[in-house]
Amino acid sequence: MKIVHTSDWQIGRTFSFVDDEALGALQAERLNVIQRIGTLARQEGAAHVLVAGDVYEHETPSERTLRQPMERMRQFADITWHLIPGNHDAHTPQGVWTRLLRDNAVPDNVRLHLQPEPVMLDAAHNAWLLPAILQRRHTLSDLTSYMDEATTPEGALRIGVAHGSVVGFGNGEEAQHNPIAIDRAAQAGLAYLAMGDWHGFCQINDRTVYSGTPEVDRFGTGGAGGGECVVVAFDGPTAPPRLSRHRTGRFVWRKFENVVLTSGTDIEALEHRVRAIAPEQPDTILAWLEVSGMLGVDDLALYENLIERRLRSAVTCLRLSGTPGLAAGPDDLDMLGASGPVRETAEALLAQVQAGGAEAAVAQEALQRLFLLWGEVRRTAA
Repeated sequence: MKIVHTSDWQIGRTFSFVDDEALGALQAERLNVIQRIGTLARQEGAAHVLVAGDVYEHETPSERTLRQPMERMRQFADITWHLIPGNHDAHTPQGVWTRLLRDNAVPDNVRLHLQPEPVMLDAAHNAWLLPAILQRRHTLSDLTSYMDEATTPEGALRIGVAHGSVVGFGNGEEAQHNPIAIDRAAQAGLAYLAMGDWHGFCQINDRTVYSGTPEVDRFGTGGAGGGECVVVAFDGPTAPPRLSRHRTGRFVWRKFENVVLTSGTDIEALEHRVRAIAPEQPDTILAWLEVSGMLGVDDLALYENLIERRLRSAVTCLRLSGTPGLAAGPDDLDMLGASGPVRETAEALLAQVQAGGAEAAVAQEALQRLFLLWGEVRRTAA
């Protein structure tokens, strides 16, 4: 018997640092990945997909957002999808799960597990599902504890599914909310405990696993992986499950820290590094660059052209922290002409930069923009 384990779809998630076009693409892919999960289940011969919480980003999504993932799952009538609430979409009285049931929006092949009790998963394999149910965003009690005493038939294959923080894994406040005992699988006789909440793949022990989100949603995703699902194969109720990880994500998120630029060669190398992430599909790249350094006038213009214009147009998102400064001296003023108001303004700004003080940074930025604008005027005139 096989299942697909996934979690943290967070349909309807927003990303404040991207423009409207990129936001639309990211949100659409969080829906499109459902089709890839269904296709994976078919290819692997898995009749069941377990979604370990946080199907939705918010408890009050729009009507369209509420129904969209249901319609994606409806397309795979031969697969049964099992959903539980997470901390983002807890089972509250007027929450998403109540709305779905009230509006008759749940397809026949989708099962909402809203009570903490064993349910038959697969009769042919005597497999039973034990879901843990969050009824509020945060709880201090271990909602998987009931599994220890939950009754299933003799020789049953017991599979738990939960959303929370395994005690002893994670840190700080995160571990204090929605705690789950690290030995729950052993205590409850579970063949497998499918976990959600951690956005990268993480195997706690042989039988307790976080699948991670199927479509990466942040720079520096915690844990190894992200953008994948787990196929779990069972040889029996006591045999260790066999895991295989499968990439399902389309977008690739990368952060480049402490990038120091001092020459045109550095700039060209930076563009190459970003494009090399996905050379044939640069539109799948989200890159965050932490940039510093000092560049001459011509190299600064090259940076603006290659990075801020060309590269930004090629990738889905280019997030810049910092910017290279202008290393301009008196000799650079000659490109502005021997005299005139532009030259005089540049001389005044350069003097202010060289004098230092509180206004030096503002003067540096103004001088940088002046040179860039002057260069743009020259190129346009030519």
